Amino acid sequence: MRFLSRLLAVVVLFCFSTLALASDLTVKVVDSSSAPVSGAEVDIFGESSSRPIAINTSSAQGIANFSRLPDSALHIRVLAPGFAEVNQEFSAGRGEEQFRVTIALQLAPVTETVTVSATRTPLPSNETGASIALLSGDELDTMRPVAANDALRFLPGAVVSTAGQRGGLSSLFVRGGDSRYNKVIVDGVPVNDPGGTFDFGTVPLFEADRIEFLRGAESTLYGSDAMTSVVQVWSRTGSTEIPELRFGADAGNYGTENGYASLSGANGRFDYSVFGNQFNTNGSGRNDDYSNSLEGANLGAKLNDWASVRLRVRHDNSVAGVQNEWNFNGNVLLPPDRDQRARQNNLLSSLELDIKGPSNWQHRFSGFEHVTHRTNIDSVNDQQSATLDPDMFPFHAIADLNRAGFEYQGSYVERSWAQTTFGYYGEDENGFVGDINFGITHGQRTNHELYAQQAIIWGRFSAIAGARFVHNSKFGNTGVPQVGATYLLTRGGRVLSGTRLVFSYAKGFKEPRLEETFAGRPSSTPNPGLRPERSRSFSAGLQQQLFNGKASVQANYFNNIFRDQIAYPFDPATFIGEYVNINKSLAHGAEFQFDVRLRSHVSLTTGYTYTSTQILQAPSCTPTQFCDTTIFGTGKPLFRRPKHAASLLLTYLSRRWGGDLGGSFVGRRADSDFYGLDYDHTPGYVLVNAGLWYALNSRVRFYVAGENLTNRFYEEVVGYPALGANFRAGIRFRVGGE
Repeated sequence: MRFLSRLLAVVVLFCFSTLALASDLTVKVVDSSSAPVSGAEVDIFGESSSRPIAINTSSAQGIANFSRLPDSALHIRVLAPGFAEVNQEFSAGRGEEQFRVTIALQLAPVTETVTVSATRTPLPSNETGASIALLSGDELDTMRPVAANDALRFLPGAVVSTAGQRGGLSSLFVRGGDSRYNKVIVDGVPVNDPGGTFDFGTVPLFEADRIEFLRGAESTLYGSDAMTSVVQVWSRTGSTEIPELRFGADAGNYGTENGYASLSGANGRFDYSVFGNQFNTNGSGRNDDYSNSLEGANLGAKLNDWASVRLRVRHDNSVAGVQNEWNFNGNVLLPPDRDQRARQNNLLSSLELDIKGPSNWQHRFSGFEHVTHRTNIDSVNDQQSATLDPDMFPFHAIADLNRAGFEYQGSYVERSWAQTTFGYYGEDENGFVGDINFGITHGQRTNHELYAQQAIIWGRFSAIAGARFVHNSKFGNTGVPQVGATYLLTRGGRVLSGTRLVFSYAKGFKEPRLEETFAGRPSSTPNPGLRPERSRSFSAGLQQQLFNGKASVQANYFNNIFRDQIAYPFDPATFIGEYVNINKSLAHGAEFQFDVRLRSHVSLTTGYTYTSTQILQAPSCTPTQFCDTTIFGTGKPLFRRPKHAASLLLTYLSRRWGGDLGGSFVGRRADSDFYGLDYDHTPGYVLVNAGLWYALNSRVRFYVAGENLTNRFYEEVVGYPALGANFRAGIRFRVGGE
């Protein structure tokens, strides 16, 4: 009994001494204007230790709480997307139990800016070796793009091709890859059609908080479609204790009208942002109108210091007139189509649970669904002429698609220099595609995927390696590896402030579209053995910091081999064909990107890309099969990939006013009229856009945005003229908020 009494006394004394030495810490993360920053990763390290004691994420008010920290010197690291990494020492005073620290984040050159897309966790982009560009919410607010294609075209390495004017089918080509080789994720939800198809021309960006554009093969972390790029969009999160109402409207030429409103805030453990936008325009000609409405919500709740839940919903509904091909590089050979209409109705939703801990663990559970209803109707063949009689038929094409799934992502931070990311992804793809008059294809398949990645950042050296295993109910099993490395060759001096070598190697894949696998049309034969398209990609280059990190230059050589590409040879007598894996192609070239922050308010991003492409293997042509060797033959360049492309974006942002100047140059590229008119290319063009806003006070802002300021005639797709010079001017009001 005497021994047990002494043991109990020791335990009690130890517990009380532990409580006396334990402290609670509140870290508030703000930007340079003292506005709270949500979603920042805050890591706490012990004195002279690289192993994290605790990890948390800042709330909508920018708050991260930590309990029972040791009463000793601590090291705080903050990683917030869009900002520079911050490291700060902190010492807890003896006998005090609660502390509060405010950490102000600063903007940084792109190569040092913290991003998420490259590793699915916050890391400075120069340590990942990734080629990445981003647009902040303030930059998007100045640019005022109608849709995603209007913003992406000014980022290095992006080549946008839009068929006509507002609402026209818009595609993205990156590093010589196909337009279906881009993974697009909005608020954590994959929004590509099954098989990669995506239209950037009908994605409104109202209330978007950030866009990240990652170039390169990223199938290891993102699965199918991420063969040449990943595009991620995040919606704004409410942050003010007093509810903030924003509303406004603008108008311009071509009968353009735009109205919008949003309500956001954060109160205690809850934050909210609900928003809506309506855009209408008549376009420059008959049947050139476009209308798009957007409604969305971003709702979050902090369950406790280590768990939070977030619900995101977005719905957009658009309708556009389609003039079809009619103006071939300035030669009007056909009348515009007067009655073809394209409609889209999209709904995405996601529910996400984040758990921090225990200790240096992080967990994210998410369920999502994306529903697309798309129709394209042309009931009258009104493009006939005496000189041209194309084989035109009325049509009623539909695509009713549903993607629903679940994902778990785990992260374990072993040390400040080592982190492991792993997860499971499961999805059900279901859809009806085809033409009501000629046959509808129904397809359904499931995916079960496992992935893992290890990141090590040790002194001058960083390495990232990972792999993904995929089981698909139709094409079976596949796996893709990825490895990347960087080495800081020299830290340099005042002018040349650091030279970093970069290398990456990866494999990617893209699953077939539903109609390619199931082929329910009468003129097609199903091919259940159709394999996914694949890629082998590597890149090497350097990143050069200049003037103590105020500027940076990136230069990369990339080399992509695309194989098992899907073709559709058919018999011209019966029109019966089958999708098969035949094509193989090469795309290689060089990218250059220059970023400079002239002052705290002025930034410049410019880039140039040289791309050389070639079809290495094409479908064979036999008397019973049709293929156009003048366009898709072996040795020909890939479709709509220019050899030369360049972009520029100059931005000024201050408290009172802001502005931007964007330029996009796209060189000559292979194309076709598909009518036998011998138009085999689209000429190069230069597009200049600009935006400007002025804050009368903290509540009222005037703005103007202009596109194609030089009023040049150009076509991004042969036969589809783009919009001439157009302007919008408006006013925005703000009520409430802090």
